[in-house]
Amino acid sequence: MIDRMSTVAPPLLEVRGATVRFGVESALSDVDFRLYPGEVHSLMGENGAGKSTLIKAITGALRLDSGRIELGGQEMRFSSPADAQAVGISTVYQEIDLLPNLTVAENISLGREPRRWGVIDHRAMRERAVEALTALGVDVDPSSVLSAHPLAVQQLVAIARAVSTEVKVLVLDEPTSSLDADEVAELFRVIRDLKAQGIAIVFVSHFLDQVYEICDRVTVLRGGRLVGEYGTRELLRIDLVEKMLGAAADALAPLGQRLVEPAEGPSVLSARGVASGTRLREADLDIAEGEVIGVAGLLGSGRSELARALTGVDRPDAGEVTVDGDPAPLSSPRDAIRRRVAYSSENRRTEGIIGDLSVLDNITLALQAQRGIFHRLSTARRRELAVSWVEALHIRPADIDRPVSTLSGGNQQKVLLARLLALSPRLIVLDEPTRGIDVGAKAEIQRLVGELSDNGLSIVYISAELDEVLRVAHLVAVMRDGVLAQIVPATGLTSDALLALVAGHTTSDGGAGA
Repeated sequence: MIDRMSTVAPPLLEVRGATVRFGVESALSDVDFRLYPGEVHSLMGENGAGKSTLIKAITGALRLDSGRIELGGQEMRFSSPADAQAVGISTVYQEIDLLPNLTVAENISLGREPRRWGVIDHRAMRERAVEALTALGVDVDPSSVLSAHPLAVQQLVAIARAVSTEVKVLVLDEPTSSLDADEVAELFRVIRDLKAQGIAIVFVSHFLDQVYEICDRVTVLRGGRLVGEYGTRELLRIDLVEKMLGAAADALAPLGQRLVEPAEGPSVLSARGVASGTRLREADLDIAEGEVIGVAGLLGSGRSELARALTGVDRPDAGEVTVDGDPAPLSSPRDAIRRRVAYSSENRRTEGIIGDLSVLDNITLALQAQRGIFHRLSTARRRELAVSWVEALHIRPADIDRPVSTLSGGNQQKVLLARLLALSPRLIVLDEPTRGIDVGAKAEIQRLVGELSDNGLSIVYISAELDEVLRVAHLVAVMRDGVLAQIVPATGLTSDALLALVAGHTTSDGGAGA
């Protein structure tokens, strides 16, 4: 492939022979990477491919065991992220890393607050925040507390913080994972403006459509090694997937063809008129044994609020939930687990894994909590359970004593799934279980959903990706403006037709319209 970039200017950022080892394992092995001024460059690969490790090395969060990093032709040796930021490398990570108890303005200026006469100049801080937010087209009160805003707005605040500095290299790690289509379009406008200013951008995303829309080039990693560097205009999507997986793309055949239709029978869980807060106004739902109900809707439609109301995380303001025909006022997750209803949050880091604990501890945590402190599981039994679930779900690396934070996102998600399954639930509610994980791990989790359904487990599956909802579900519940508007069979439904339902476009007979 002819590299047109190299004929225009030397790289702004160049990584040569990057190698990072954790014990005997290599997270990166002799990886090269080039980033040019005014380009958007995507890092692609499965979870565990080495993308996060390379990003951490570039941004000063991790030191290379061997190799070198050059910025503007000069070798850089970072001992901390602050060192990288000082020379113009800013990062927005997939998991929002802000302080929710501070204001929007305080988060944007955190660590570099403007001062006057030795004290923080709050007026200047607010002005800086307004300028940064305006550049993103975000209308948010800079004096408001960050935690008062939904996840999507918090993501935009994190991006505003990054671009408010004298940035040369901007690293965006899954920046669109919590944004709706309009917010993604606005972010891409900002990215193009930054690109026009000569800023180099590393864009990490598992949404192939977004990569091909916004990126000039891609670098593919697999197993910690460099597969290649390609122009997006010169690489077909199916070829990109095969390079990422190291296998033919037909490994991702639709799950729907393999799902066994659940037998008709009484509902495991029923909800009538359930409402919670301002975002879930009304929902009626029946879930049969072995049934997978996919939930589709725009950001803010009430998807997550429905999940939390069905599982006791949030107490419903109105309506009734029954389990096996009996009234079940689920006022807490403990109540739900007692009824064999389990929940996995969309936010793995703050409401899921406990990063400093081992894989073993994370898998057995909920089961031990259910039993109570006076009925402790023996060490032998805990290890037996953890090993069995690691083997059953193909969690890699298969080391139950390893801190779970060192696993890839896809394997962390499987650890969470193992934690739920250890409770022997009859119903699990999965909110965005594949967000931020690679295409291979995504397909594996979707297959697991199919197998669990075939074995009689009922599943509510929430995803912003309509193709994914159609891939796994028997029925699709369409959320719109806080209301569960309709439930339709997934069989024969196209993503375009489902999009029309989500958007509220219907034909005169009630079907999806163009």
